[in-house]
Amino acid sequence: MSMSPFESHLVVTDSRHSAAELLAFETKLSVGALKQAMQKGCVWHTRKKHTQRLRRNKKALHAGDELHLYYNEDVLQATTDDAVLMADEQQFSVWYKPYGMLCQGSKWSDHTTINRFAQTTLTPQRPAFIVHRLDRATTGLMVLAHSKTAARELSAAFEKRQTRKTYQAIVHGDLSSLSEPLTINTEVNNKSAISHVTCLEFNAELQLSKIEIAIETGRKHQIRIHMASMQHPIVGDRLHGNTELDARLQAKQDRLCDLQLQAVTLSFPDHRTGNQLSYQLPESFRLTF
Repeated sequence: MSMSPFESHLVVTDSRHSAAELLAFETKLSVGALKQAMQKGCVWHTRKKHTQRLRRNKKALHAGDELHLYYNEDVLQATTDDAVLMADEQQFSVWYKPYGMLCQGSKWSDHTTINRFAQTTLTPQRPAFIVHRLDRATTGLMVLAHSKTAARELSAAFEKRQTRKTYQAIVHGDLSSLSEPLTINTEVNNKSAISHVTCLEFNAELQLSKIEIAIETGRKHQIRIHMASMQHPIVGDRLHGNTELDARLQAKQDRLCDLQLQAVTLSFPDHRTGNQLSYQLPESFRLTF
């Protein structure tokens, strides 16, 4: 039986012991289990007013330090496919983010986040900063910054809409009659939102269309909401989709049960030169019927 999620907080009084040993005294967990949990980002260390994740059990502790453990076995046992490096530009890198990988950790862990994966796999190792996001269920291209300067400049580029992103999706229904891009400007969460949709292919047997979407705004779930508003929900969209249509499709094509939405092109200004850089997801990574 798995252990119920719990928190443990303690003030260090004896600095002769390691963090894992002190937390083992307070919990039913072994030192080995705590070391593994520490690597996955659920142990935090506070010294004075500064709190950060504690990953190294060898870190020297001082009397008065605080340790915080946020333990959830289900979270710690979660796994994802590896991200794939598309380009390493030293100050930043471009990746393929797989389904289920997160863009933001929590106090309970960060081991399934793309920035943590990049930090632990890039050579040479570097910090990795998130400058934009993809939903957990969305796959495709992401850029990560590896210096505070690059993070600041890339974040500003996204905020000022100096970036361009194109998505592809597989949706229910026939959109093959679109002879030119369709503009959808339905508001999302009472904010203006504009998407331009082009049909790339139609599968008559499955009654699915593969579309390409260029967005002028980046509202949360914008593409998913826009396609649902057109009665052509994205396949596998558990929030805004059509569960009945998805269930019928899954009986025919089980591999399409995950969200079929993907970022396929990404361009942004290089903060070092000012030149616009463009990246495309290779065809071998793209969605298919």
